[in-house]
Amino acid sequence: MEDDTSTTLSAASSHPLLVFAPEQGQCLVVCFSPRHDLTLPELDLPAIENVLNTWSSESAKLMELDYIHYVQVFENKGAMMGCSNPHPHSQIWSQSQLPNEIVKELATQKKYFAKNGRPLLLDYVKEEHKQKDRILFANDHFTAMVPFWAVWPFEVLVTAHRPTAYMKDLTASEVSALAEVFKQVTTRYDNLFEISFPYSMGFHQAPADGQPHPEWVLHAHFYPPLLRSATVRKFMVGYEMLGMPQRDITPETAAERLKAVSNIHYKSPLSDGGR
Repeated sequence: MEDDTSTTLSAASSHPLLVFAPEQGQCLVVCFSPRHDLTLPELDLPAIENVLNTWSSESAKLMELDYIHYVQVFENKGAMMGCSNPHPHSQIWSQSQLPNEIVKELATQKKYFAKNGRPLLLDYVKEEHKQKDRILFANDHFTAMVPFWAVWPFEVLVTAHRPTAYMKDLTASEVSALAEVFKQVTTRYDNLFEISFPYSMGFHQAPADGQPHPEWVLHAHFYPPLLRSATVRKFMVGYEMLGMPQRDITPETAAERLKAVSNIHYKSPLSDGGR
């Protein structure tokens, strides 16, 4: 029986505008807990550290494969973000080519580093700490903020305080600090509308190309879809699809609202909502 895919690819390869290339990779699923009812903000800090260490160790193993050049750690939380498995989990995808977003981030960070001799994200974090109004939470090693360029209403960027290309480069103290930041961000998300707040989150590590990356600072993006309530979400439509995204609220307002809610999960017996 003829392979339709092979036939299509052969036809595509005959024209310079229709380019394809083979891709190799591996995909893993990482569950957070044996319990089906515990999402990331409901875990204690040691359990979150365990998740972070698993992401780190599995990423490192994949990066050792000679055909892997990028590893993407991510979580899609909630049915609104396409999560079909109710057991809270994350994924690790690895591939032989660099994804589009990493190509763009790599070029921008390299250009800035070549011109200024400093990593772009470290200079950005320094400036955010001067201005303060977009900072959500910070400790000695990481900062969580609503970025100046935020597109999604309650978008959050988590960034390291030193040049760190990969999760495997983090010290034990940094892992603990990152767990604290993740607990803070995800708890405040849930408390905003008192629901299990949906989002897509992912770490951006440097390419696994065997080259030094002094320009790269490990960071994670949180992209949540909710806008005004637990049921009102933002859609990228019309002008936003065809032209450019538009802000529904300012990043300063988003940061203020997230900082205003409690850092104790609303389901906890220690919170007003948990009583």
